[in-house]
Amino acid sequence: MKKIWVAAAFVALSAATQAQTVNVICSVQAEWCNMLGTVYGKAKGVKINISMKGSGEALAQLIAEKDNPKTDIWFGGTGDPHLQAAEQGLSLEYKSPSMSMLHTWAQKQAEQSKYRTVGIYSGPLGFGYNTELLAKKKLSVPKTWADLLNSALKGEIQVANPASSGTAYTMVATLVQLMGEDQAFEYMKKLHKNISQYTRSGTGPIKAAARGETTVSISFVHDGPGEKIAGFPIETITPADGTGAEIGSMSIIKGARNLEEAKKFYEWALTPAAQEMAAAAKQFQLPSNKNAKNDSRIPDFKKIKFINYDYAKYGASAERRRLIAKWEKEVNSLPR
Repeated sequence: MKKIWVAAAFVALSAATQAQTVNVICSVQAEWCNMLGTVYGKAKGVKINISMKGSGEALAQLIAEKDNPKTDIWFGGTGDPHLQAAEQGLSLEYKSPSMSMLHTWAQKQAEQSKYRTVGIYSGPLGFGYNTELLAKKKLSVPKTWADLLNSALKGEIQVANPASSGTAYTMVATLVQLMGEDQAFEYMKKLHKNISQYTRSGTGPIKAAARGETTVSISFVHDGPGEKIAGFPIETITPADGTGAEIGSMSIIKGARNLEEAKKFYEWALTPAAQEMAAAAKQFQLPSNKNAKNDSRIPDFKKIKFINYDYAKYGASAERRRLIAKWEKEVNSLPR
């Protein structure tokens, strides 16, 4: 009898321990991921296992683990892969009681995914440029997409590869919506001559520009202030002729082993206090909670010319695959 009682107690204790764990794939910058893990873990007394992966890699892992998920929640990264995860039944429908506290664009992301993901931040696409290199080379600050075609910028621009980077896919989808598909691909073929490297990571180009390894980057502009704080001569600008923006998202994984803990983390991540931590980690996206205090270095969305970005269309798996395949065939294969 005593053995049965001890065994039952052990099972109960194991279940309690298991319930106090949450496994998170984190697709934002390392400093932010680490801060989330430390603060949440200490505040809630929960063991939080954080795995840092880019959004493309995260989606690939979730597809691979579909029948036996090891992840409970996916935090951050561009919204397109989150929408694809929702479309493929990898994420769980969950409507937060905090939904009305969020900006319209964050709520719309949730609605489009049938509440299988939600917007947690937004950031505009633009250009980063090294002020010292521009001055040294006597080049003007690029203010429009057309300015990037200047022959004086040959070999002076970096952007990521859209097959591995949500940032670069946002650029492709933005140009297609801004110019029309045929014209956008003609533009990217011309731009190709000025590209020195297509990086794997979306943050790679602006880090390279900050460090003087390239003059200009095509990046999310919220990645600039952190580099500037570190002392690098970097500034950012959004194109005057129009740009797109990412809606960084969060999803609970279908089949999560620690579902209740995942929901608690999800709710916490939507609070103003949790969202304000981004700026403390030198990340300057616009938080989705309307009551979060905005750091002065967050881009002023009212001063940016945005296209009417169709997140549902360009977040669909088939459209993403089609555009990336076309980019590989018509743009990336060209000599420079």
